[in-house]
Amino acid sequence: MMPTRTTIILDDPARTAARQLAVRYDCSVSEAIRRALVRQRDAELGMSPVKRRERVQTLERLFELFAGHDAEDEIRRLKEQDEGF
Repeated sequence: MMPTRTTIILDDPARTAARQLAVRYDCSVSEAIRRALVRQRDAELGMSPVKRRERVQTLERLFELFAGHDAEDEIRRLKEQDEGF
């Protein structure tokens, strides 16, 4: 989808917040505002059905990948390897 230019007027606190987020996200102020809008939407309205389906599919794939693995055995093995360091 092609971005559409939108002009918003920010007061000083909002402009400062946008700049702080841009530094935190290591992106432009515009990108920080876009990310903040999407995160706020998701917090207020919940995630979209498409995004939820993607996450469920990812979790199901992880379950398949780890099926049959003994987590306690894996932890024990890793601890044994770490003893030599």
